[in-house]
Amino acid sequence: MYIRIENIKKSYGQGDSFVNVLNNVSTKIEQGQICVILGPSGSGKSTLLNVIGGLDTVESGHIFIDDYEITGLKPNALSDYRRDTLGFIFQFYNLIPNLTVKENIEVCKYLSKTPLNTSELLDTLGLSEHQNKFPSQLSGGQQQRCAIARALIKNPKLLLCDEPTGALDSKTAKEILILLEQINKTYGTTMIIVTHNNAIQNMVHKVIKIRDGQIYSEYECKNRIPAAELEW
Repeated sequence: MYIRIENIKKSYGQGDSFVNVLNNVSTKIEQGQICVILGPSGSGKSTLLNVIGGLDTVESGHIFIDDYEITGLKPNALSDYRRDTLGFIFQFYNLIPNLTVKENIEVCKYLSKTPLNTSELLDTLGLSEHQNKFPSQLSGGQQQRCAIARALIKNPKLLLCDEPTGALDSKTAKEILILLEQINKTYGTTMIIVTHNNAIQNMVHKVIKIRDGQIYSEYECKNRIPAAELEW
């Protein structure tokens, strides 16, 4: 099993402001799967993504990525884990405004010992003709494609996506999902997508539904629909 999560707990605040964000959460995700985590605001889904990504710590429990336990790692070891294993995609693109598309992508290229080819990636993501433009000259969909390319250039084993279509219209959102599906098929990248968009659950390999800090439903999808056929 590529990702194994065992009885993790995470809380914030004290007294009247105490919130139990994750309460004995356990799950497993296989290598090469696209997994979606669904839940309302405040359910704990983004916190779950953050602890898998080593951006936040847990109070108890264990998280294993490819049999490597990341819970309890010191900051330098967590940084190495994020550098060597992960790619991150966020709802807001976080591009560097004074760098071109190509430069934004190559910022992360030098973090990897086995980066993907920049030209091939630009071509795959439909960015070749935009590679010398600045973020302000791009549409929202093009900016998200650039953010995806920046995450992928490291050739990560695991891609973490926090509301990757949340800032996009439905047409552009579908284009991004088609792209993520293509990336999964081409590179075998394991993906976890956190979203409010229930339609996405129809294109993935596994669905995890979370509410009030607990997983109340999870299942493997046997009748997946291609992203191009999703209906909003």
